[in-house]
Amino acid sequence: MQTKHFLSAFLLASFVYSAAAYERPFPLHAKRGTMTPAIYPAIIVDGKQRELSPGAQIFNADNTIEMPNSLRGSNIVVNFTENNQSQVHRIWMLSPQEASKPLPVQNR
Repeated sequence: MQTKHFLSAFLLASFVYSAAAYERPFPLHAKRGTMTPAIYPAIIVDGKQRELSPGAQIFNADNTIEMPNSLRGSNIVVNFTENNQSQVHRIWMLSPQEASKPLPVQNR
């Protein structure tokens, strides 16, 4: 019986560890900047006011979607993509570990 509990605990710990090692895949064309929330649909990226695209999505460091009105803070390190109209379309708020890694090199 004790062996069964040990194995269950071991399997659970290994699943938790593998989930913590998950790296989010960012698009190769993603850019990095610092974001400060503004009045929707505006957003400040690298000190310049930008507009969110219709249907824009903002992912927090836990990779869950945040609503623009719930954002708090300033100078949040993010990766982001733009649509064809230069509106910010996807934003990923980075953890300190993700922010310390460079963006992938874009091949053109």
